[in-house]
Amino acid sequence: MGGGGALSDYARRHLIDRLRERPGVHVLLAFVDDLPAGLAICMEGFSTFACRPLLNIHDFAVLPQFRGQGVARDLLAAVEEKARTLSCCKITLEVLEGNTPARQLYQAIGFEGYELNPALGKAVFLQKKLAATLEGER
Repeated sequence: MGGGGALSDYARRHLIDRLRERPGVHVLLAFVDDLPAGLAICMEGFSTFACRPLLNIHDFAVLPQFRGQGVARDLLAAVEEKARTLSCCKITLEVLEGNTPARQLYQAIGFEGYELNPALGKAVFLQKKLAATLEGER
């Protein structure tokens, strides 16, 4: 689902090289009968509260023809295995409110809203977009 649109021309041309330049990026691919079926692009972060690394699932997708076959569940299990090998304290991700199938899967395998203090409620994900600064990045 994501943003609902295709990658920009700039992203299509440079994404793989830019990911390779970043330490702490882990790309996990799922295949069904030697056909690409899904991917998880994860990025290492750090929890100051736990004083341990964490793994954020930044991008997660399963191609439509492979949905409902356990590919997402298997891919998430592989992400968890990677996080454990890195001694991560947790795995984080963001999901759109309206993506009910994904939310149900995430909750079924143990993901829940981030909450430090029940009286203050769950965390909200915010962003501030910055103007494009790289040549050709639009």
